[in-house]
Amino acid sequence: MAAMKTRMSSFSRNTSVAPAPQAPGLKSGPNGTIFLSSGIPDLDKILGGGFPLGSLVMVMEDTEAPHHMLLLRNFMSQGLVHNQPLLYASPSKDPRAFLGTLPSPVLSKDDRSHNRDPEQLQEKGLRIAWQYKKYFGEHQPNFDSHRDTKHEYCNDFDLRKPLERHFLTAQNICCLSIQDPPNLAAFRDCCAKFLAQFSRNNSSISCAGRVAIQSFCAPQCEYSNMEWDMLSFIRSLKGMIRDSNAVAVITFPPSLLSPSSSKRWQHIADTLLSVKAIPDEDKELANLLTGYQDMVGLLNVHKVANVNTQVPVILEATTFSIKLQKRRYLVLECLNQAPVDGSSGSSYASTGSCSGSTKTGTLDF
Repeated sequence: MAAMKTRMSSFSRNTSVAPAPQAPGLKSGPNGTIFLSSGIPDLDKILGGGFPLGSLVMVMEDTEAPHHMLLLRNFMSQGLVHNQPLLYASPSKDPRAFLGTLPSPVLSKDDRSHNRDPEQLQEKGLRIAWQYKKYFGEHQPNFDSHRDTKHEYCNDFDLRKPLERHFLTAQNICCLSIQDPPNLAAFRDCCAKFLAQFSRNNSSISCAGRVAIQSFCAPQCEYSNMEWDMLSFIRSLKGMIRDSNAVAVITFPPSLLSPSSSKRWQHIADTLLSVKAIPDEDKELANLLTGYQDMVGLLNVHKVANVNTQVPVILEATTFSIKLQKRRYLVLECLNQAPVDGSSGSSYASTGSCSGSTKTGTLDF
């Protein structure tokens, strides 16, 4: 009997394990993907963990309202809280002034208890020692032993409280104005120099970078009419981002581009988002959606980055409402349809009803 031949294949299973992220502000995901937080907890959950390292994120602006600035501010603030280098480019003459509008992270309950007045802590400790003296005796509990100074992966930010000054005076912040240069060659060189410090040659990740570009094709820029040059720059930036441990976020108004150029920009993006303003008095939309009074805008997720996989990401919903909770915190929620009769009540999403009729009985197909 002929000996059985071993079946050989040109494909082999990759048994190497991706190294765990060592730098703060990073999180491991499936298939060896490492995520970087967007600065919005709800957006991280929608995207499956955040923005993958080496991805290009593009946000389509709305000319009626600057809601894209909310996403950009939280993205930049989250990086500065984690001491991640930041490259910020803006069409304004003084882009560093924009740093003063970045929101401050909200302290957790544990941090709030540790940041109280020492006299209040001492009074609280005496009161607890007096109430439970028979259990502790002379030994009082040490409340500082469990203090945790680590930053969270994604923070909630208070839009009314500016970021502390010591975050803004760091040396790892580079601000550029893209208004005066007649071409994008100098800007491309600055991005290449900035991203060179986050090369993927090393197996371990010591630090991750963030690139934030605001209103890339703004009319005040001299190159705003050079659509082909801007497209070439975005392609070059995507290539540099792909070879580095960094994430780039670009906001642009698609209405200022030709339809063909706008489609090309959207195709290049790994993650594509868009924001839209809500009119102040839209009676039809108010009758259709619940919680319309609390909405400030809409967020659409057009594309989610697929890294190290060919399986597309299927979202439960692609349109979310942008709300300001207590006029301080940015919140994203799924759209819930209001009852057909316009009365207040639970939405169809919560009740699971598929029909507008309030009668109970068998389903009539």
